[in-house]
Amino acid sequence: MTATHLLASPHLTHLAAEEKSAEVTDWAARTGWVVGLLLFVALVYWLMREGWKWRGTLQSDLPELADAPSDPGPATLELTGRYHGSTTAGHWLDRIVAHGLGTRSRVELTLSDAGLDVVRPGARDFFIPKEALREARLDKGIAGKVLAEGGLLIVTWAHGDKLLDSGFRSDHAAEQADWVEAINNMIDTTSTSPHSADSGAGAASTTETEGAR
Repeated sequence: MTATHLLASPHLTHLAAEEKSAEVTDWAARTGWVVGLLLFVALVYWLMREGWKWRGTLQSDLPELADAPSDPGPATLELTGRYHGSTTAGHWLDRIVAHGLGTRSRVELTLSDAGLDVVRPGARDFFIPKEALREARLDKGIAGKVLAEGGLLIVTWAHGDKLLDSGFRSDHAAEQADWVEAINNMIDTTSTSPHSADSGAGAASTTETEGAR
């Protein structure tokens, strides 16, 4: 039997047709999977959005953020980088979302004698007065963002009756150590200034007077 006869065989022709049919894509099944995946993604997004709104409602008692003074004085340090979020101090996963503090963004930081000015293109700016500064350190994670050890500049500050941690990442990470030193020196100077001592003495005197009454 020649090769021509083999190709013309009805049996072989049937097998070839079956192989060709097996290559046809089941578009109905594929479309079903795609639609199901899209619905799942939409559900996850909706749940995240509702969780964000619920967290913001819980944090509604957080005071409004301060604006920078008109004349903060000369800049001690400046940097550009990214703002990675704020959390309750000491709890790096307890994200603060009220007043836009949960929005990650580019950032321009300026440290002056008045405090820390946080300028965020595309998000809300805020200002941390020097009296509100509590600590600066290098750390590796905040609000779900994890970097190498010491990759983040964390600034702890008082806002209302809460202590917050805010995380920043400079475009030039090597300069973050200078920021830690400068902020902590400012905090030490503020806490030992004559004004702070007078305020403490005044508070003590008031307490004694009220006790005498």
